[in-house]
Amino acid sequence: MDTLIDAPPPALRSDTPLAPAEAKQGWLKLSPINRRRLNNFKANKRGWWSLWLFLLLFVLSLFAEFIANDRPLVVRYKDEWLFPVAVNYPEEKFGGFLATTDYRDPVIAKEIAANGFAIWPPIRYSYRTHNLDLPVPAPAPPTWMLKDEQCRPIAERNGGSTCRDLEWNWLGTDDQGRDVVARLIYGFRISVLFGLILCAFSSVIGIAAGAIQGYFGGWTDLIFQRLIEIWTSIPALYLLIIVAAIITPSFFVLLGILLLFSWVALVGVVRAEFLRARNFEYVRAARALGLSNRTIMIRHLLPNAMVATLTFLPFILNGSITTLTSLDFLGFGLPPGSPSLGELLAQGKANLQAPWLGLSGFIVIALMLSLLIFIGEAVRDAFDPRKTFA
Repeated sequence: MDTLIDAPPPALRSDTPLAPAEAKQGWLKLSPINRRRLNNFKANKRGWWSLWLFLLLFVLSLFAEFIANDRPLVVRYKDEWLFPVAVNYPEEKFGGFLATTDYRDPVIAKEIAANGFAIWPPIRYSYRTHNLDLPVPAPAPPTWMLKDEQCRPIAERNGGSTCRDLEWNWLGTDDQGRDVVARLIYGFRISVLFGLILCAFSSVIGIAAGAIQGYFGGWTDLIFQRLIEIWTSIPALYLLIIVAAIITPSFFVLLGILLLFSWVALVGVVRAEFLRARNFEYVRAARALGLSNRTIMIRHLLPNAMVATLTFLPFILNGSITTLTSLDFLGFGLPPGSPSLGELLAQGKANLQAPWLGLSGFIVIALMLSLLIFIGEAVRDAFDPRKTFA
């Protein structure tokens, strides 16, 4: 009898091997409810594949310098390996006299070819590169739409005779001769990064404010609500116009101004969840055990509130990206010259004879926002109690 009492059950022995499924679940550290939510998310094929496609596009945009750049990735020059994509070499290194090297300069290109070689990215244009060898005036159409007669004068300078001998602009150029594909790649990256940063900071502030309101209630909740009503009555667009008239709004200036008004998006949701759960039995038990308000809010109430909050995050990210695009379109966004999808739409509006400008920007924005909407719908379905506890 003593042996039976002292011996641990087989399932609790440390030397008992776990089944593959149990080991995998332990590694992921998912509770049965969260595992069911993940399965519900995967069951929404449109949202699942939209997530992977969005992540693929975002990861590729993070390496935009290796995809579209006016500097080579690697240069082998006089038995020396150079990496212009990461290091800014002076022109003196290649026999010149300038502080920076223009690798598109025919003289520099011939010097490198005579003493080594260069490996270029797929697109030999950066978002700020002005193509001065366009066969037609800017905004130029895509190179594949041009005729050889139009390309011949420029191609003959490089020893060619047709459009195939030129460096192609696959989607044409804007009104300043900058490659549209390069600006789309960099513009996609800056839009998503701006949206992610704004969404992250505004969510943290909004969750904290909503948690304080909902947990303490009473006068705290009343005063916070009145202050939020007054704060949200301030017209953010007019404030941005005033700031843009005084200073040139940079990435972080825009981020700070929009953060002042975007944090209220989640306050109502989190406040409602805390108001609902603050008098539950387990919360009263935690108070009776002497736990601090901070511990109760973070450890016991916040996880339940995050269920409702997570369903809003993709849509908040969507709104953040749309806000930046709208400001750039109106001319109150990022500084001139910055890669921006909204600025590309504005160029398309100003150059109706160049439909590739507006169409390119519209397709990328529509694709990006559609993917986020599909992801948001899948997240909402995954956290739907009717499906989770069915």
